[in-house]
Amino acid sequence: MKLLTAILALLAAAPALAQPNAPAPRPGEDAMTAPAPTETATFAAGCFWCIEEIFRQQPGVFKVTSGYTGGTVPDPTYAQVCDGDTGHAEALRIEFDPQKISFEKLLALFWKAHDPTQLNRQGADVGTQYRSAIFTHSDGQLAAAQTSRDAENKSGRHARPIVTEIAPAGKFYPAEDYHQGYYRNNRNAPYCRFVIQPKLKKLGLEDE
Repeated sequence: MKLLTAILALLAAAPALAQPNAPAPRPGEDAMTAPAPTETATFAAGCFWCIEEIFRQQPGVFKVTSGYTGGTVPDPTYAQVCDGDTGHAEALRIEFDPQKISFEKLLALFWKAHDPTQLNRQGADVGTQYRSAIFTHSDGQLAAAQTSRDAENKSGRHARPIVTEIAPAGKFYPAEDYHQGYYRNNRNAPYCRFVIQPKLKKLGLEDE
């Protein structure tokens, strides 16, 4: 009986001995299912209030953060960026699932969401902080952005050449809390009603 008990104990321990470094699944986690891969895109297209909601509504996009990038001053404030002396652009950091929405599709929406032929401005917003830019996070994004820009230039949809900057992504500073979800929190404000809502409707997006 003692020999049989010892054999059964060894058999029960065999899986653990075969994989001594295998991590145990976390509570509620399927050990056979890997987490979905995610990617980041960073776009500047004028005032971040105007375009945040456009990207937030896209299936496959799970987080959009308004902020500042492309400048030289660490931890800039909104007031500093608005002065145009920090070199930053108002921008969005978009976290997305590439299995549900591609970077190329985000680029196509980027071109439609603003006027990429305006240098350092969008409408009444003037200054380098409102420049059109794509900040890339990989060689693949760089190639895709350049190809997309060339195709957009040849599309005939623009009367002037595109001036969008394409550059490697640098440090991104999230904007102050009151800028996050600005349209959703202030949809009755004049700026939202007369600038953002028409843009959403033009793109066929619902005003939720």
